[in-house]
Amino acid sequence: MTIDPDKFTIASALEGLAKKEFTSVELTQGSIKAMQAAKPLNAMITETPEKALEMARAADARRAKGEAGLLEGIPLAIKDLFATQGVLTTAASHILDGFHPEYESTATANLWKQGAVMLGKLNLDEFAMGSSNETSYYGPVVNPWRAKDGTRLVPGGSSGGSAAAVSAGFALGATGTDTGGSIRQPASLCGITGIKPTYGRVSRWGIVAFASSLDQAGPMARTVRDCALMLQAMAGFDPKDSTSVDRPVPDYVANLDGGVKGMRIGIPREYRMDGMDPEIVALWEQGKQWLKEAGAEIVDINLPHTHYALATYYIVAPAEASSNLARYDGVRYGLRVPGKDLTEMYENTRGEGFGREVQRRIMIGTYVLSAGYYDAYYTKAQKVRTLIKKDFEQAFQRVDAILTPTAPNAAFPIGMKNDDPVTMYLNDVFTVPTSLAGLPGMSVPAGLSSGGLPLGLQLIGKPFEESQLLRVGRTLEKAANYTAKPFHWWES
Repeated sequence: MTIDPDKFTIASALEGLAKKEFTSVELTQGSIKAMQAAKPLNAMITETPEKALEMARAADARRAKGEAGLLEGIPLAIKDLFATQGVLTTAASHILDGFHPEYESTATANLWKQGAVMLGKLNLDEFAMGSSNETSYYGPVVNPWRAKDGTRLVPGGSSGGSAAAVSAGFALGATGTDTGGSIRQPASLCGITGIKPTYGRVSRWGIVAFASSLDQAGPMARTVRDCALMLQAMAGFDPKDSTSVDRPVPDYVANLDGGVKGMRIGIPREYRMDGMDPEIVALWEQGKQWLKEAGAEIVDINLPHTHYALATYYIVAPAEASSNLARYDGVRYGLRVPGKDLTEMYENTRGEGFGREVQRRIMIGTYVLSAGYYDAYYTKAQKVRTLIKKDFEQAFQRVDAILTPTAPNAAFPIGMKNDDPVTMYLNDVFTVPTSLAGLPGMSVPAGLSSGGLPLGLQLIGKPFEESQLLRVGRTLEKAANYTAKPFHWWES
């Protein structure tokens, strides 16, 4: 018997496995079949079907012995930014050609300890730099959703492969990473749920670094409950990551249905921008109404330094990226392009190995860190970042969570914004402030545009209050009653 994974959430599949309605091997066989049918989406860089079936057989054996973990037998797909022992890890870059890590990232190791099954490695923007999943060396990911006229759309980025895999239904969940919105924005554009936890909640050890003070791993899945289950498995202190926070991980599922009665939900005035899409504004208003009807108090708040956030992010993140990516020199990892001497070998390797967007951000980062400009740009950006963080601290003295749109638009056509990087960067305008402040944020699918495409709402929480954030998200999810799925055009 082969099981269609598109009919299940993680929670309902766990229930079916526990009742012995099917086995993990049968569920995994269904996922592999669906994954291979979904090749037109280009969501995978590396498929690992044999490894998946081996892990599924082991999961069935553990379950038979009464040793089932939290995610026992659940097929997941992994963003190709997480090191996976013995499995090609590319960060979607030519420069990591042939890199097979000798080690496993802590986040994925935690998932395997809880019995999850790996389907393979997911496509992404190169080194997680992008908002549309078009900068991958392996080609763009195609959103499972299409425009009414059949135009192919971007899935968002950088975790576009993760969002597409879950939305298309062949993976019950996926890992993502979020530096400036890379979990939340693609979740919104593909109609799924994604949460970026507080910085330090999930270990970054073994994840290819982009901007170390911003990068954070998190789950992407079909429902808030599924995200809670995955986060439960991924989170925890890791002595191998100096930024990992040593504090207990609460039971994220236990209080999920506690509701929002008596909570105060903040609405930041600064997020209502000139020229905003009326559909996004209307959805935001609807979200406020849903939470109000559920018993929350809606409170207007100010986050006065919000309009500096995007500029600040595009100084801090490239600066850290230029430093982190200095290690790819043709000596220690992957690609090596010969030259007449060592310097020319470095130049040839980096020139050929990095794509255009990565080169652009390395140059921006190197410039803002250079002598004479460091204080004018990088130091000033860090000071503004502190002010943005203080805005949130003051707001959270009055409210329990904040509601905003996730993205300024629905999914757009592939290639539409490639020639205008500033317009592309604006996709992250609502998600970047949360990242700069290190706060948890999540996107919940809340409706469809007039063009029939998914739109999401973003919730922002207090540091390490993921439980409360998930509770608000669950309330929003129940009110929105979002059940839309893309037509499986890739199977026809």
